[in-house]
Amino acid sequence: MLSKYPLSDVEKAFLAESGVDKISTLIPYLTVDNFPKLGLMTACRFLEWAAANPEGVISLPTGKTPEFFIKWTQYLLENWDAKKGKEIREKYGLGSTKKPVLKDLTFVQIDEFYPISSKQHNSFYDYVNKFYLQGFGLSKEKAILINSDEIPLSGGKHFSEVFPDLKVDLSLRFRDPANELEKIQQESIYMIDQWCGDYEQRIRDLGGIGFFLGGIGPDGHIAFNTRGSHLYSVTRLTETNFETQAVAAGDLGGIEVSANRLVITIGLDTIVYNKDAVGIIIAAGEAKAGIVKDSLETKMNNVYPATVLQKLKNGRFYLTKGAAVKLTDSLDAYYEKGEWTFEKTERSVIELCKKLNKYGHRLKLSDLKADKYTRLIPGLSEDTVNQVMKSIETKLSKGLEKETDQVLLHTGPHHDDISLGILPHITNQLSEPTNEAHFSVLTSGFTAVTNTFVIDTLIYTRKLLDEGKIQMVNYEDFFQIGYSLKTDKDVYHYLTNVASENADARRRGLSHRVVRALVIIWSIKNKAQLRETINDVISILRNSYDGEKNPSKIQTLKGMIREFEEELVWGYFGVQVKNVHHLRLGFYTGDIFTEQPDKNRDVEPIVEMFRKVKPTKISLTLDPEGSGPDTHYKVLQATAAAVKKWGEEHDTSKLRIIGYRNVWFKFEPHEANVIVPVSLGDMSVMEDSFTNCYLSQVNASFPSYSHNGKFSTVAQRTWVGQLNDIQLLLGKNYFYLHERAKVRASHGLIFFRDMSVDEFLATARELEKSIEGML
Repeated sequence: MLSKYPLSDVEKAFLAESGVDKISTLIPYLTVDNFPKLGLMTACRFLEWAAANPEGVISLPTGKTPEFFIKWTQYLLENWDAKKGKEIREKYGLGSTKKPVLKDLTFVQIDEFYPISSKQHNSFYDYVNKFYLQGFGLSKEKAILINSDEIPLSGGKHFSEVFPDLKVDLSLRFRDPANELEKIQQESIYMIDQWCGDYEQRIRDLGGIGFFLGGIGPDGHIAFNTRGSHLYSVTRLTETNFETQAVAAGDLGGIEVSANRLVITIGLDTIVYNKDAVGIIIAAGEAKAGIVKDSLETKMNNVYPATVLQKLKNGRFYLTKGAAVKLTDSLDAYYEKGEWTFEKTERSVIELCKKLNKYGHRLKLSDLKADKYTRLIPGLSEDTVNQVMKSIETKLSKGLEKETDQVLLHTGPHHDDISLGILPHITNQLSEPTNEAHFSVLTSGFTAVTNTFVIDTLIYTRKLLDEGKIQMVNYEDFFQIGYSLKTDKDVYHYLTNVASENADARRRGLSHRVVRALVIIWSIKNKAQLRETINDVISILRNSYDGEKNPSKIQTLKGMIREFEEELVWGYFGVQVKNVHHLRLGFYTGDIFTEQPDKNRDVEPIVEMFRKVKPTKISLTLDPEGSGPDTHYKVLQATAAAVKKWGEEHDTSKLRIIGYRNVWFKFEPHEANVIVPVSLGDMSVMEDSFTNCYLSQVNASFPSYSHNGKFSTVAQRTWVGQLNDIQLLLGKNYFYLHERAKVRASHGLIFFRDMSVDEFLATARELEKSIEGML
C-alpha cells in the first residue's frame, strides 16, 4: 500500500522499526509502541517538513494529545547537534537534515470555542500562543489566529455585550429577530460569518495549509468538523455534537458550559485544499481503536470526517499500537503471526458467535472452517467450541467463589472508580465477616467538582449557619479539636436521612462536612472567620471563568467534598471512615499536561499505606494508556512501583492483584480470568448509592462521551453488554437454568483479571515502556 505513496525518510525509518509489513487501509498509517514515541515520530516528521519548507503554512492541534509532540520538537531543536539529538536524528531519518528555523512559518489556528476570552487559559488562542508561538519561536505577526475578543460585531460591541449569557442562537441566520437585542445578535452572526469567510480566504491566498496535524475525537471529528460535516466544508461558526461537548467539558468547566458554547473551526476542505499538503491525524490508546478503524477502512464519507484525508497523497494516520488494534491488518497479524495461544482460540470463537449471531452450541465445524481466524485454530474439531465454553464457565466459577480471611485494599484513581468498576464483587466480599476491607482513592479528584456546585453548597451552608442549624460550631472546643471528631457520625446521620428520604437533612449533612473542611484548610478559629471565609470562597468562584484553575485551597476543598462522597458510599456497607484512605497524590495538579508520578512524592505514600494495611488482595484499574483520563494510567504506574518496592521488604508471594476496568474502558472476555454475575439487586444498589452519595456527579457535568447522564448508567450498560456477549456463547438457558441462584439472577457480568504480583508487574512493565526514552 505505502509503495503507492511518497514516503519521507522519517516515515521510512519508523515504518521499518514498526515491523508492519501489510497496510491495506484507504489512508496509509504508521504505528509506534506508545504515546511518547508517537510524539517523537510526529516531531521528526514535522521538523523534516519544516526544514524543506521554511516559509510554509502549518496548523497544529491543541489539547492533551500533542503533549509529547511539543516536548520532542523542543528537545530536538535544543539538542540538534548534541550527542543524544544526533543519535535520534540518525536513527529516524533526520541525519542529513539541516536544523530547521521555524520563525518564518505561518501558523494557522485550527479552531476555537465561541465566544471565549482570549485571556482565558482554557482558550485555544492562549494555548497556541503559549506552546506554539512562544514555545516554538513562531512569528506572531504572520500567524492567522482566532481571537474572539477581536472578531468585529454589530456596533463595534464586545461579545459580552452582544451575547451576555455567552449563548449564540444560530437560528437567527434564518428567522426574524424578536427584539432589539436579537437584531444586534443577528447582525453580529452575519459579521462573524463574514469574518470566517475572510479567515478561509487568508489561508487559501497562501496556497492552503502545507502541514496539518490534528487529533481525532470519539465521533471521528477532526478540528471541530464533527460527524456529518460536509466534505467541502470551510471555516465557519457552528454547533457541536454531544460527544464533542463531553470531551470539551473538561476544558470549559462542565457540559453545562460546553453544550451551550459554539465553535469556530476550519473546514474539511480547508485541510485538504493544498493537494501537496502533509495531513497527519494522531491517535493514542485502545479507546480510539474503533473510530480509527472506521476512519481508515471506510470510503470517503461525511459520517467519518477524517476519511477526507484520502484526498491527500501525503495523508497519514500516526498511531500507537493500541489505537491500531482493531484494524483488519492488526487482527490479521495477531492471528497469523507468533505462537497460537488458547486466548486466540477463545477470542476468535466468541467473535465468530457475534459475527454470525449464533449461540455457541449452534456453531458447526463448517462455520469454524469458513472463518478466516477460527480456521487457524490448531487441532480444530467439533470439541473446539466446547473447550471455549468450559473456559468461560471456569471464569464464572471463580467469580462465585467465597473469599474468607482476606485483607482487601480496593484502590481507584478517582472517587467513584472503584464503585463503578466492581461494586457487586465488593458487596460479596463485605458480606463475609472474616474479611477486612479498606478503600483508597489515590488523587483528590477536585477537577470533577464544578464551581457552581461549590457555590450552591456554600450558600446553603451559610444559610444554615445564620439560622443556627449547624450547632457543632457552638461547642467550646470545636475550632480547636471538635472539627476533627465524629466523622463517622457525619456519615451515619447522612445515610439515615437517605433512608428516611429527607433531602434537606442530607444537604445539611454535606454542609456539616464542608464546615469541617473549611476549618481544616483555612485554620479557622471562630464563627466570624468561618462566615468570612465562606463569603471569600464564593466571591473567588463567582469571579472565576468556567474551567479556570482554582487556587490550591479551593482545589483542596473540592477534593474533600469528593472524599466525603467516597466515605458515604462505603458507609452504605458499614465501612468506617478510618478504612477509607485519601492519598491526594501530588502529580494531580489540574494542569493541561500533568507530571509523571514521582518516586518519593507519589510512590512512597502508597507503600506506606501497604505497610499500614498489609493487604492480601489489592484491586486497581488496569486501563491501557490513552484510554480515558491519563490519571488512570499514571496511578497505575505509581501503584506498580509501590507494589515492587513493598515486595522488597515484605513477602508478597501470596498477594493477589485484581485488575478491573469501568466506564472508560472494558475487558474483552479473553482478557479476563474472573467473571462475576451481577443481579438487578446489585444494579439497584450501585445506582442508589451513586445517586445519593456522589452528589457532585449526579448532574454529570463531565460525562462519558457515550452517554449524556450519570456514570452509573454507563457502568450498568457495560455489565449488561458483557452478559450479552457471554450469553451468545453459553446460551441463555445456561443462566436461567443454572443450579446457583446467583447465576440465575444475573442480568449483567463484571470482568476482571486476578494476577500474582509477578504477573501484574509484567503487565505493568509492558505499559511502563511507554514512558521510557522520555526527555
